Amino acid sequence: MELRFTKMHGLGNDFVVVDATQRPFEPDASLLARLADRRFGVGCDQVLVLDPPPDKTVDFGYRIFNSDGSKSGQCGNGARCLARFIHQHRLSQRDSLRVRTATSVMELQLLSDGRVRVDMGAPQFEPAEIPLRVPARAARYSIEVAGMTVNFGAVSMGNPHAVLQVADVDAAQVEELGPKIQAQPVFPEGVNVGFLQVLDRKRACLRVYERGAGETLACGSGACAAMAVGRLWNLFDPIVEIQLRGGVLRLEWANNDGPVYMTGPAETVFEGTLQWPN
Repeated sequence: MELRFTKMHGLGNDFVVVDATQRPFEPDASLLARLADRRFGVGCDQVLVLDPPPDKTVDFGYRIFNSDGSKSGQCGNGARCLARFIHQHRLSQRDSLRVRTATSVMELQLLSDGRVRVDMGAPQFEPAEIPLRVPARAARYSIEVAGMTVNFGAVSMGNPHAVLQVADVDAAQVEELGPKIQAQPVFPEGVNVGFLQVLDRKRACLRVYERGAGETLACGSGACAAMAVGRLWNLFDPIVEIQLRGGVLRLEWANNDGPVYMTGPAETVFEGTLQWPN
């Protein structure tokens, strides 16, 4: 069959977006990996699928597939792109939208300056919610990785995150430590690993090694996780700008039971079609 798609990005975290509101799209892992391939396919970090609403409480369903074909429960940069996609394709003219992922309901607001503000939900710090195999909840945890002790904070933003504070994000061993931390048995479902450099109480730098994708230029849920852990450690004010390799995200969290809000851009790169096996 002919598959129509849109290539988009949020701060360089790039996506292939597929509209499945009229025709179902149920790809297997091998086909997704081919679609995400940067030499033989379209190329992307994740494939995003827009579905009809699964219930009356939301406007659309939202599925996320990593470049290796695995599924993800959350993608903040992708959510901003999804909101822009819905508006550009006139699937809804509402400026505020609700979408349901495999793990959460997200509220998306299109702003007049072209950016999108996303309600990313409340951070979950309980180990069972992350999930994290430890005896009890703590502000900081430690594991032995590659002959060294790694200290980190852990939180779920609809997907699991470990956040490490580093002195210099550019010198951080992201490619070396990222996959080794992900493989630790304390993370039964794997983990996104964030390397956080705090500049002051209002600014930080971040690199993220993502499950199923490796390091990306930006990770929205990773920025939210860094904000949540940073507030837990009393490093941040309620509003922080986080510099990722692809650009800046604005994060807001009052450090209570409420949601983290993330604001940033979403851009369309091109649209196209390709032949997809039935």
